[in-house]
Amino acid sequence: MASHKLESWNYVHYLDEQMARTFDPVQLGSIELFCKAAELGSFTGAAEALGLTPASVSRSIGRLEARLGVRLFNRTTRSVKLTAGGELYHAQCQQALEQIAEAERALTGQQAEPKGLVRVSVGTVYGHHRVVPLLPGFMAAFPGVEVELNVSNRNVDFVEDGYDLAIRLGEPRDSRLVSRKLEEATVGIFGAPAYLRRRGEPGTLDELRQHDLIQFVLPSTGRPMPWILRTPEGEDLDFGFRSRQRVHEDVLAGVGWAVAGGGLFQIYHFVAHAAVQAGQLVEVMAGHGGRSRPFHVLYPQNRHLSARVRAFVDYLAEAVGPSKPQPACRAGMD
Repeated sequence: MASHKLESWNYVHYLDEQMARTFDPVQLGSIELFCKAAELGSFTGAAEALGLTPASVSRSIGRLEARLGVRLFNRTTRSVKLTAGGELYHAQCQQALEQIAEAERALTGQQAEPKGLVRVSVGTVYGHHRVVPLLPGFMAAFPGVEVELNVSNRNVDFVEDGYDLAIRLGEPRDSRLVSRKLEEATVGIFGAPAYLRRRGEPGTLDELRQHDLIQFVLPSTGRPMPWILRTPEGEDLDFGFRSRQRVHEDVLAGVGWAVAGGGLFQIYHFVAHAAVQAGQLVEVMAGHGGRSRPFHVLYPQNRHLSARVRAFVDYLAEAVGPSKPQPACRAGMD
């Protein structure tokens, strides 16, 4: 996967170099035709949309392919489909055309409302509990913007997969990405009231080790994630343990396991909040709480953020940012 991403990155820079050496004004029209054909999956459709003949569209794209030395479309009698190289090139060209349109609006003083598609990749936990609840408000505030949300825990290739943004847990390690911290999400340890009535509530670390603890295994490493705690004296510690109860991939399964009375689980307060309010979970060991994990929004450093993407990031950051209090979760047992 890493080598494939490097190949994708190098390919884009190869195209950039080719364009820098050979670009002329006529090529801009060919690029616009190429993007329209890619959008519609049809030379005929692109021709009709732009008031041209299918033959002229085909010739223009053929000249573009010859100039680049790369086949951009696989053609059949019924349709055209982007090649792998065409997909990479399309992502770059579409972004460039959008930048040109924004520059023209700025020059003429036409500050139009943000519009167009925003493609976002986000992990399951943050997607379900943070992003999705905010989407109705965002869509109402920006009626010209479309949002396409991919909720999964896999890593993405911005160029190959065509995403504008990714929202991820932890500090970004890729120097080619720009990051903006959204929030420090605090965590707590939770168990079901029935479980705590049966086993008692732990008060010390030694007592905690005697309980049924549900572990989450990190997909990226295959190793259990330690619980992050802070002692009453203010010392941060990583609480490692071995458990016969382990969850892979989806953190929300651990929450469900705890709600069902299977044991204790450490999770973000914003995830546990609803279950606590419903009387399904109770926070324990609150005296060892206070630590958090960061969530960031990421995008490639060489990518200009369109008005619609900036609007999405700003809206999200304002809604969940540091000035917003974390949900209170402490509740007593029945």
